[in-house]
Amino acid sequence: MARPKPVPFDKVKTVAENRRARFDYAIEDTFEAGLMLQGTEVKALRAGQATISESYAEVKDGQVWLINANIPEYSHGNRENHEAKRPRKLLLNQREINKLFGAVERKGMTLVPLSVYFNRTGRAKVELALGKGRKSPDKREYIKDRDWKRDKARLLRDKG
Repeated sequence: MARPKPVPFDKVKTVAENRRARFDYAIEDTFEAGLMLQGTEVKALRAGQATISESYAEVKDGQVWLINANIPEYSHGNRENHEAKRPRKLLLNQREINKLFGAVERKGMTLVPLSVYFNRTGRAKVELALGKGRKSPDKREYIKDRDWKRDKARLLRDKG
């Protein structure tokens, strides 16, 4: 019997996207993780101010942390404003954390955030991917395949 297709993540408003990650890493599996945020961080995210292009995630002491994600200080915040590049805890099930930890330790894979978004209930979520870094020849092969798919779609559209 065929395995059912996974349900895509319920993205209502995408705040930040790491578009380069799919090029630099061969993505094997994706996870949806909650973000543990402070109040002003949520307000800054709702204003659309975040970058995750240089960020990564790591498993430490049985917890997953988002490192180097930049959520700038909220413009209307007071002295209780948050720190822009602090490590943020990601909320996952223990089974998912164990799977990520095993893949990172044994297979030498990397945890890469693909996007930060709000779901239908208004919660901030991170789409986290388990990927293996690509080398230059792999990237060239990826570009060649992508260009061929684009040309093939164009030819079918024009002639079909």
